[in-house]
Amino acid sequence: MCIHAHPDDEASKGAPTIAKYVSMGHEASLICATGGEEGDILNPAMDRDDVRANLHQIRMAELETSVKEIGFTECVMLGYRDSGMPDTDGNLHEGCFAQADFDEAVGRFVAEIRRFRPHVIITYADDQQGYQHPDHLMVHDISLPAFDRAGDGDWYPDAGEPWAPLKLYYSMWTRARLDAWQAMYDELGLESPYDERWWERPDMDERISTKIEIEPFYGVRSRALLAHATQIDPNEKFWFGLPDEHAARAYPFEDYILALSRARSGRYETDLLEGVNAGSQM
Repeated sequence: MCIHAHPDDEASKGAPTIAKYVSMGHEASLICATGGEEGDILNPAMDRDDVRANLHQIRMAELETSVKEIGFTECVMLGYRDSGMPDTDGNLHEGCFAQADFDEAVGRFVAEIRRFRPHVIITYADDQQGYQHPDHLMVHDISLPAFDRAGDGDWYPDAGEPWAPLKLYYSMWTRARLDAWQAMYDELGLESPYDERWWERPDMDERISTKIEIEPFYGVRSRALLAHATQIDPNEKFWFGLPDEHAARAYPFEDYILALSRARSGRYETDLLEGVNAGSQM
């Protein structure tokens, strides 16, 4: 089970990993916290009156296409409104995720955990210095208590039969990936989208516990991103500066931090399900 803040986050964070596990016969649930109502139109080709007038509906259709490309078994909206960036009017909108009652938000997530009964949950990291969107911060904040409370019947007794997931991961963008992609730009003689600010950003590479090999599934990321036509410019070098085959060859992994676990596994993993068969539900 993955929980994301907005439509398109599921495409940019972990899409090849999900595609890999679905190809192996596993089910995968996407929980999307908000409808992306505050998102700008970032693709000039889609910046039209008819799109602006129906942006929410269009973003929902884009999400549906992305979900199919990745292979998620289901997509569930948690039911909150996009909060927008810090200090914008969206932060004050009734019903936005940033203003949600905390225990209620945790309870909504707990209900989905108990219904789908996942062994593994993927969420956002505790350190989000690089991108402090209120909705991304809130996704992290509700994920840890939901992981703990889902298996405890004293919490939210009307939210379904208790279910204790075994592992919770943080999805990460590592310095190692950035270095590898920069080296590939140099090798191919292509202009890099990364300036010195990217190397000034804090990294958490020393905390990485899990590396998933995803080279054959890398193209899923690009197809899922392109499904979000209002948000993703196909000419944007940040997303598509490297051809897929070169990006995948340069860094054929997606990286995770194992944050919480009830399963026995080693310090370094190559499988999100390592130790799951040895774990026990509580």
